[in-house]
Amino acid sequence: MDAIRSFLAMGGYGAYIWPCYLLATVVMVGLLVVSVRTARRREGELDRLQQLRRDRPGRRRRTAIAEGSNP
Repeated sequence: MDAIRSFLAMGGYGAYIWPCYLLATVVMVGLLVVSVRTARRREGELDRLQQLRRDRPGRRRRTAIAEGSNP
Protein backbone atom coordinates (compact mmCIF):
# COMPACT_ATOMS: atom_id res chain seq x y z
CA MET A 1 0.00 0.00 0.00
CA ASP A 2 2.88 2.33 0.72
CA ALA A 3 4.30 1.70 -2.76
CA ILE A 4 1.04 2.81 -4.37
CA ARG A 5 0.89 5.92 -2.21
CA SER A 6 4.52 6.70 -3.08
CA PHE A 7 3.79 6.22 -6.78
CA LEU A 8 0.73 8.50 -6.66
CA ALA A 9 2.72 11.14 -4.77
CA MET A 10 5.34 11.12 -7.53
CA GLY A 11 8.06 12.51 -5.33
CA GLY A 12 5.86 15.35 -4.10
CA TYR A 13 4.81 16.46 -7.59
CA GLY A 14 1.69 14.29 -7.81
CA ALA A 15 -0.58 17.27 -7.11
CA TYR A 16 0.71 18.86 -10.33
CA ILE A 17 1.18 15.78 -12.52
CA TRP A 18 -2.17 14.02 -12.05
CA PRO A 19 -4.32 17.06 -12.97
CA CYS A 20 -2.18 17.48 -16.09
CA TYR A 21 -2.80 13.85 -17.03
CA LEU A 22 -6.50 14.35 -16.41
CA LEU A 23 -6.61 17.51 -18.50
CA ALA A 24 -4.69 15.86 -21.36
CA THR A 25 -7.08 12.88 -21.28
CA VAL A 26 -10.14 15.13 -21.35
CA VAL A 27 -8.75 17.10 -24.29
CA MET A 28 -7.87 13.95 -26.24
CA VAL A 29 -11.29 12.39 -25.64
CA GLY A 30 -12.91 15.67 -26.68
CA LEU A 31 -10.88 15.72 -29.89
CA LEU A 32 -11.86 12.13 -30.59
CA VAL A 33 -15.56 12.90 -30.11
CA VAL A 34 -15.39 16.00 -32.32
CA SER A 35 -13.45 14.11 -35.01
CA VAL A 36 -15.92 11.21 -35.10
CA ARG A 37 -18.91 13.56 -35.25
CA THR A 38 -17.31 15.61 -38.04
CA ALA A 39 -16.40 12.48 -40.01
CA ARG A 40 -19.96 11.17 -39.76
CA ARG A 41 -21.37 14.54 -40.80
CA ARG A 42 -19.00 14.73 -43.79
CA GLU A 43 -19.84 11.16 -44.84
CA GLY A 44 -23.53 12.02 -44.75
CA GLU A 45 -22.89 15.15 -46.78
CA LEU A 46 -20.87 13.14 -49.31
CA ASP A 47 -23.66 10.56 -49.58
CA ARG A 48 -26.21 13.32 -50.21
CA LEU A 49 -24.01 14.92 -52.89
CA GLN A 50 -23.41 11.59 -54.61
CA GLN A 51 -27.13 10.83 -54.57
CA LEU A 52 -27.83 14.28 -56.01
CA ARG A 53 -25.33 13.61 -58.78
CA ARG A 54 -26.91 10.21 -59.54
CA ASP A 55 -30.34 11.84 -59.75
CA ARG A 56 -29.14 14.43 -62.28
CA PRO A 57 -28.42 12.93 -65.69
CA GLY A 58 -25.71 15.54 -66.50
CA ARG A 59 -22.85 13.71 -68.23
CA ARG A 60 -24.75 10.61 -69.25
CA ARG A 61 -27.21 12.68 -71.23
CA ARG A 62 -24.44 14.56 -73.04
CA THR A 63 -22.74 11.26 -73.87
CA ALA A 64 -25.98 9.88 -75.29
CA ILE A 65 -26.46 13.02 -77.41
CA ALA A 66 -22.88 12.87 -78.65
CA GLU A 67 -23.24 9.19 -79.57
CA GLY A 68 -26.47 9.92 -81.42
CA SER A 69 -24.90 12.69 -83.49
CA ASN A 70 -21.99 10.51 -84.66
CA PRO A 71 -23.20 7.90 -87.16
